[in-house]
Amino acid sequence: MNVIETNHLNKVYDELAVPVRALDDVTLTIQQGEFTAVVGPSGSGKTTLLNIIGGLDHPTSGTVKIEGNEISSLSSNKLIDFRLHNIGFIFQAYNLIPVLTAKENVEFIMLLQDKSKSEREVRVKELMNAVGLSDKMNNRPSELSGGQQQRVAVARALASKPKFILADEPTANLDSHSAENLLDIMRRLNQEEKITFIFSTHDQRVINRARRVITLTDGRIVSDVSK
Repeated sequence: MNVIETNHLNKVYDELAVPVRALDDVTLTIQQGEFTAVVGPSGSGKTTLLNIIGGLDHPTSGTVKIEGNEISSLSSNKLIDFRLHNIGFIFQAYNLIPVLTAKENVEFIMLLQDKSKSEREVRVKELMNAVGLSDKMNNRPSELSGGQQQRVAVARALASKPKFILADEPTANLDSHSAENLLDIMRRLNQEEKITFIFSTHDQRVINRARRVITLTDGRIVSDVSK
């Protein structure tokens, strides 16, 4: 089943003195359960593509469909609601809320979804155990290592039971051991729970684990290889 379909996506940033075409006629499909890396040099359009798929940015032209629902034409409020219930995000900078504990960070999105307290507690315990941090539930981000913070971010991204996860350079700020550990966790979740992951990355470790590698150059797909 196709989870994501993009059709002739173009993105031009024309507020600059010289307009920049970040995406140039990008058409692709992502199926349920994929573990896909989007790669390419800096400025190739990787992050722009993920942002548009995730509804964080709008294409200049073209469409994005999530399970057949076109999101590129949704109003801002409807798009926010759609992201809340369908898409999980993992960012390079973790983006945890510093005043909240790890448990509270993970359950925050479920509060926004109006999930019951009992449902939140069960889900948080399940996820914190899955990422190997059941003993860090009450620690704040400042009390966690970078690798631990990113694992909390993975648990938070999964909390809403999204249709897919978008991970933008998730290993960029991690040491080698932490990066390998995080990738092992995400690969296991992909294999055991069929969670769809799409990465934007320069990291060869991510590329090595990916089952599909899409290469962008100057905003265009120049290679799309399944392993």
